[in-house]
Amino acid sequence: MPFEIALTDDVTLRELTKDDAAALAHGYARNREHLAPWDPARPEEFYTEEWHKDRLWAQVLENSTGRALHTVLEADGEIVGRLNLTDIVRGAFQNGHVGYWLDARFTGRGLMTGAIEALVVHARDELGLHRLQAATLPHNEASQAVLARLGFERIGFAPSYLKIGGQWQDHVLFQLILHG
Repeated sequence: MPFEIALTDDVTLRELTKDDAAALAHGYARNREHLAPWDPARPEEFYTEEWHKDRLWAQVLENSTGRALHTVLEADGEIVGRLNLTDIVRGAFQNGHVGYWLDARFTGRGLMTGAIEALVVHARDELGLHRLQAATLPHNEASQAVLARLGFERIGFAPSYLKIGGQWQDHVLFQLILHG
């Protein structure tokens, strides 16, 4: 059964589907300026339905094999955010990476806190993961506040960790232990 949770009366967190290309492209295009300081440099094609159609199948496949859980936040048929659990490693590690963004019109409502909280419960209770990790730019205080509210602890600092906005940038690393 696909992962789906009503976060509020108007916003649902649900598993990404192969039919989300147009809505996803529109969500990224609508938030292009808002996301630019936090995202990798994107080619112009990234903001088109065709670009996403060509790539969604891989993310849907990752969901079906348990290697990831790619989700979207949806409101009235529009994608207003993404929350992804990627790089799931089994065996002795039982770990996954959390990444997310939220539409500029929906910030400040506690939606991402609720979405990540739902993902944490699912990762612990349904997926059996032991640990989640996340990374933020050092100046992304809003994202760090969301993680702190949910009990993620700062565990380190990674110089030149990800190429954001065309430059290798440092990140603050966080983890949440799901089974003590």
